[in-house]
This record gives sequence, C-alpha cells and structure tokens, in this order.
Amino acid sequence: MKKYYAVFIVLCFAPALYAQIDPSLLRRTPKDTGSLQMNMDAIYSRPFLQLGKLPVALGGYVEANYQYLKEDGISEGHQFQMRRLTLFVSSSISKRIKFLSEIEFEDGTKEINIEFASIDFELAPLLNFRGGVVMNPIGAFNQNHDGPKWEFIDRPISATQMLPATWSNVGFGVFGKKYVKDWVYAYEAYFTNGFDDKIIDNEDGKTFLPASKENPDRFEESFNGSPLFTGKVAVKNRKIGEVGLSYMGGIYNKYQEDGLVLDKKRRVNVFAIDFNTTLPKTNTWINGEWAWVNVDVPDTYTEQFGKKQQGGFVDVVQPVIKKPMMGFENAVLNLAVRLEYVDWNKGVFKSTGGNISDDVFAIVPAISWRPTAQTVIRLNYRRNKQQDILGNPPATMAGFQFGFSTYF
Repeated sequence: MKKYYAVFIVLCFAPALYAQIDPSLLRRTPKDTGSLQMNMDAIYSRPFLQLGKLPVALGGYVEANYQYLKEDGISEGHQFQMRRLTLFVSSSISKRIKFLSEIEFEDGTKEINIEFASIDFELAPLLNFRGGVVMNPIGAFNQNHDGPKWEFIDRPISATQMLPATWSNVGFGVFGKKYVKDWVYAYEAYFTNGFDDKIIDNEDGKTFLPASKENPDRFEESFNGSPLFTGKVAVKNRKIGEVGLSYMGGIYNKYQEDGLVLDKKRRVNVFAIDFNTTLPKTNTWINGEWAWVNVDVPDTYTEQFGKKQQGGFVDVVQPVIKKPMMGFENAVLNLAVRLEYVDWNKGVFKSTGGNISDDVFAIVPAISWRPTAQTVIRLNYRRNKQQDILGNPPATMAGFQFGFSTYF
C-alpha cells in the first residue's frame, strides 16, 4: 500500500505546488540533440518541464477515448475509457550521468507500473552504460510507444498480444551511436530478468508471452536464475529511413530447484525487424514491424500451445492539410490506415496435417487532427477478423473509436 500512498500524495500536492510557482521560472528542457532521431532515442525525445535551476524535470502524457464495438452483432454498448496516465521524471545528475523514470497508470488505477527507471552513464558516443529498469529493445514499438506519437487509439495487436508491449525488466547493459554524414549506426545490448512459465501456463490457454507481465516479482528476482538477453542493431539514413534488427531470448522455465533437476532448459527466442521512412514528395510516413516467436513447448502440452508465432503491423500516415486552423498556427489533418496480422500458432495438426489457425487480421482506417505536434485528436474505425484454432468461420469485430492523447 505504500506505493499508493506515495502516488496519492504526489497527485494531491503537485497542483497546489504548481499554483505557487512563478511561471517565468518554468522552462521546457531540450530534447536529445542528436542530428538524427531513432527509435532508441524515444525515452529522451519527450517534452519535459523544469523549474528554474532544479535538477529534476517533469513530464508525461494522457490518453482517453470513447468506443462502440460489436462482435458478431453483440455489443457492450457505449464505453468511455481512461486508457492511461503516464508520468516522466528525469534528472541530469551530472553532465554525463542521467536518470529517467516512466510510471504508468492504466485504466484509472487498475494497473500501476514502473515501465522505465534507469541511470545512464555516458562514457563515449559508442559506449554508454545503462542500469535499472530498462525497456527491452525488441522491435520498435516497445520503446517508442507514447500515445501522442500515434494516429491510432489501440496499440498494435502484435505488440500487445503476441509480444508483451512495454516489456521492461531489471538489468544492465550498454548502448551507443555513431554518426557518419547522413548516416547513423546504433546498437543496444542488455541482460535482464526474463520470462516465466506463465507464457504456457495461463488463463488464455495458449502460448502467450504477455502473461509474464503479471508477475511483479520480476523486478525483485529472476524466476529461474537465468538472464534474458536483448540486443538490437539499427541504421538510419536521413533520406531513406531507419531499419532495426533485434533479438530477445532466454530460458523461461524453472529447470531446477535447490540443485534438483526438474526439467530441461526451455528457451523462448524472439526475432524482429522494424522499418520507418517518410516519402519526401508527399511527406507520407510509413512505419512497420514484424516479429517471429519460437517457444520450446513441452511435448506433454496439446497443440493449442503454439511453438511458433509471427505477426506485425504497418502504418501509413498521410498529411492532407497543414495550415492554421481554429487558432492553432501549425495544425495538421492526417488520413491514416493500419494493417495488422498475428498468427499465434503457426503449424499443422500432427493427426490430420491440417493448418492450425488461431490468427487475426485487422484494418484500422483513421482520421487525426493535430492542433500541435504534441497533441492528437483521432477517429478510428476498427475491423478485426479472428479465427479459432480449428479454422472455423472468423468472428468479426467492428466499430468506432474516438479520443485524444497529449503530452503535458
């Protein structure tokens, strides 16, 4: 309960403190000043507010929306949701030592998570040390997930229901970047606590990596004493775009207890590729990610627990109007669409040779209006078609979502 009391005190007294501050003392701290921003820079590429010469800067973002969805003609009616409130606290401890934390409140206060809380020691451009609660850099969305950056209300299915979105763990690692004219090369490598056997022993009744997020003990101890390795290399060209290749893998089961061997070591391995670019003539932004998951599932489990999974998404965002609108000088109206696909069980039945389905395809057209770069108001139409493991006619979910997200 202590964490709830601390949060309550901060939320109650922060407005009163802010009201007593001379606005002239408040200033926005600069973002990462690198000439080419990459997905790995997302944690620092955020607006922060700083009071005078205090070493601590504050920021955050909020998301809220309305939705009306139907699945095969059945609806839960009109729903208003407070998806998340996220707070950032950062500090430049010295010129080359930085601290940043990210605390997220989801669905009101149904979930409170520390998504990031690490110290960065800048030793050289190509060698920097990071320790604490780090964001595992698998794919691009896991790091670059802030709501105000996206034209879509829901996070990608592949990032939230196949990969565990905003997946973070306690650990240590190194990262670095090198600039060469119009190119920038980057890498990250971390050892952290990892997954547990919930990925195959969960209420969903299938191989489901996000189930490990339910274990709060992963910030205190490793489930099996074996580290999870996550590594990524990326390259970006000013004119072409950015490409990232990432890998995350480790042992997920408890293979021994007090020296007694319980099972063989079973691994989970994840590979991902991500890409983003902006077409120069039309200013069209294209962003995509695809991932492959391989899990060593025991032979005693039924075939509904997939050993191989794959999926991803691609977003296309087209600005159509850029001009002053309704008192906002730099407003932008966008048209966008997202295509999504996930196969939670890639393979065939041993008994029949028939395809194992358990997949989903979704299309999400969107209209978004950005009165400023840090705020988005968005209207989405979502249409999903999901098949069960036997490949029966797919269940169809469709409906509208409307909401906003903004940094503050």
